[in-house]
Amino acid sequence: MSRGTLAVIPARGGSKGLPRKNLLAFAGTPLVVRAIEQAKASRSVDEVVVSTDDAEIAALAERAGAAVVRRPAELALDGTPTAPVLIHVLEAREAGERPDRVVTLQPTSPLRLPRHIDEAVGLLTRDFDAVVSVSPVGHSPYKMLSIDGDTLRPLLEGGPPPGTPRQQLPPVYQENGAVYVTWTRILLEQRSIWGKRARPYLMDLESSVDIDTAFDLLHAEAILAAQKTSGGKG
Repeated sequence: MSRGTLAVIPARGGSKGLPRKNLLAFAGTPLVVRAIEQAKASRSVDEVVVSTDDAEIAALAERAGAAVVRRPAELALDGTPTAPVLIHVLEAREAGERPDRVVTLQPTSPLRLPRHIDEAVGLLTRDFDAVVSVSPVGHSPYKMLSIDGDTLRPLLEGGPPPGTPRQQLPPVYQENGAVYVTWTRILLEQRSIWGKRARPYLMDLESSVDIDTAFDLLHAEAILAAQKTSGGKG
């Protein structure tokens, strides 16, 4: 019998690039609250938990209807990977109360929609360890160069020759950080949100903006404004 799907929103208080990033307002709503609203609007999510070390984020999350797991300081450092944070949430529960799958939703993906969560969850089958959202790269790595002394060299040796038209280059995708869906047993056994066999969930570039800088925030708000003006998906 399925024990359901738990959405975990990692939202620590610190941030180097944008101070207090997870609390920044996007279209009038703090990023962490927007992520909670997206999760609660998903048909696939049964419970929403925010993992945080920060009292202000915890209070906001509870008011928005999420449960809160307070994480220790050693799991809230700049270099802390995501997997130990998720495992901390899972290990705070009795074994019989753990979900079948965990959906990881970063607050920094404000243009993610509930249907993206549902579609990603629907792709996780027993043939895969996880589903990871990706988007097409804006600039192909096959167009990138390195400088060796005073000579330009292709970054990827053995690829198409320099000057190959973009349309003829192999399609390439990047992890966009919007949605991860992982079987709980994979998280606990392999300590990884990817596992050994991850299935891609392809998202468009507009929905894939990840907030890391002030420019990213302005860019995402401009996309949302354009979507509202055109009656689009925002």
